[in-house]
Amino acid sequence: MSEKEVIIDVQDAKKIYKVGQERVTALDGVSFTISKGDFCCLLGSSGSGKSTLLNIMAGIEKITSGHVYIKGKDITKMGENQLAKFRQKYLGFVFQAYNLINSMTATENVEMPMIFKEVPKRKRAKLAKEMLERVGLKERLKHKPTQMSGGQQQRVGIARAFVSKPEVVFADEPTGNLDSKTTKEIMNIIKKMARESNQTIVMVTHDQSLAKYASKIIEIHDGKIMEIKQGEDYYEEV
Repeated sequence: MSEKEVIIDVQDAKKIYKVGQERVTALDGVSFTISKGDFCCLLGSSGSGKSTLLNIMAGIEKITSGHVYIKGKDITKMGENQLAKFRQKYLGFVFQAYNLINSMTATENVEMPMIFKEVPKRKRAKLAKEMLERVGLKERLKHKPTQMSGGQQQRVGIARAFVSKPEVVFADEPTGNLDSKTTKEIMNIIKKMARESNQTIVMVTHDQSLAKYASKIIEIHDGKIMEIKQGEDYYEEV
């Protein structure tokens, strides 16, 4: 089997926050790579540094020192405008709190990333409808977030993240607000969508049971990597 292409390369990433007179180290020199098509789980308890790491990898937070390369580009050297364009082109996001716009329908929420990519209106509507049908929301196209359950809202969030076929999707505790049955459904949708288009997933979770969905598990504790291992069940249906 040929060696997979490295899509994310994190080199000696450090993040230090100033809290009053104190300096708090959230990330303490972490290094690793993620290959194209990997489903990578950043696993750790609250305060371990996993969400800080995700935010730095996505260019949402500035790194204190070190480098993050995505598709060979050093995003730590990019300005805000460059980063915004890079995110629009290559990255998708799924959030724990769904981050949907309440005044918009499910279809309109899914269309949002395509507006920034200047996809024509008719094509946007068609792609949004198809994506919502794929995540099981055929009957909810015109519903607004307040008319949907948490699980349905997260399905809209997934449809929005995947509709533009981004090469990397960052998911921050995507099932944190959901019950166990809905969690399984959501995780299977994310895994299936990523596999079909050979997309790379980077997911933050504190839940050990969700690691089975990943092909690569990076365990983080006190801002350091404790272990990197392969997911055992990834190639089985879960």
